[in-house]
Amino acid sequence: MAKEPILSAKDVEIQFSLRGKKLTAIRKCSLDLYKGETLAIVGESGSGKSVFTKSFLGMLDANGKIIGGSIMYDGIDLSKYTTEKEWMTIRGKKISMVMQDPMTSLNPLKKIGKQIQESIEINQGIKGPQAKKLALEMLAKVGIPDPERRYNQYPHEFSGGMRQRVVIAIAVACHPDILICDEPTTALDVTIQAQILNLVRSLQEELKMTVVYITHDLGVVANVADRVAVMYAGQIVEAGLVNEIFYDAWHPYTWALLSSLPQLGVKGEPLPTIEGTPPNLFNTIKGDAFAPRNKQALAIDFEEEPPFFKVSDTHIAKTWYLDPRAPKIEQPKSIRQLRSKMEGRR
Repeated sequence: MAKEPILSAKDVEIQFSLRGKKLTAIRKCSLDLYKGETLAIVGESGSGKSVFTKSFLGMLDANGKIIGGSIMYDGIDLSKYTTEKEWMTIRGKKISMVMQDPMTSLNPLKKIGKQIQESIEINQGIKGPQAKKLALEMLAKVGIPDPERRYNQYPHEFSGGMRQRVVIAIAVACHPDILICDEPTTALDVTIQAQILNLVRSLQEELKMTVVYITHDLGVVANVADRVAVMYAGQIVEAGLVNEIFYDAWHPYTWALLSSLPQLGVKGEPLPTIEGTPPNLFNTIKGDAFAPRNKQALAIDFEEEPPFFKVSDTHIAKTWYLDPRAPKIEQPKSIRQLRSKMEGRR
């Protein structure tokens, strides 16, 4: 892994104005991305995964803004960008995003080929027949048969899996450094999911991209990621290599996520669930945001926000459990048994 990150977000804070009130969706969140790696960001819906990564390419909703921290990329602090003109130098060209639902990403009234060609013309400045030639090449590259015919078809003439391939073609048409995939397989069946993940992997190798997956599906994470970052209530609470997160997790929220993996279910028994609900981000959060849902929370968890503790050179966790002064708390039995269970199901 490269020593210097390709992108480094430090203490990012993102706030939304809603009906006269302020909601802090991202609370001093930090993340380093390294060239060529695959990072998965996991967490429940509403944990801030999409909002955080959309800030890397200026795609926050109009009522949202970055109010603190920095996002360094190629010597530039992206958090200081305010105009669409500035973002157009990054979005699509350097950092690209594949959305969850291809039907909301594609224009239903415009031919598929034209939509890919448009991305090439806007971001590469290539026009006319040459841009069309590149669009046809992209259709072939993402595994769409008969590109000449498909070029002239509309989104409704494609299956869900094929539409997702088109969205990926648009996203990678300009060979970005970083590709962010926001729940790219959620609406697809298992067989098509595997095909899309394999497609992204092969494009990543060919185009030397860094890939970020945003997902709540830990099964997908195990198969594709080099590193995992776990998000809760607008913060990253644990990050490490994929094996470290699956087999040696230390944040109680990561334990709860792993314990509810469907793969670990016992026939005839209900799957474990995470009791309670995430905190209201309109309010100021005191202590560890997960403490009210954690049956083994320490007294300090309700008073002071924990810092990050190093588990290894590549693994950090934001929990008081790792403070030398804390009472000894063992990982749950289900986490200790995770390796043998996962390997037994392969």
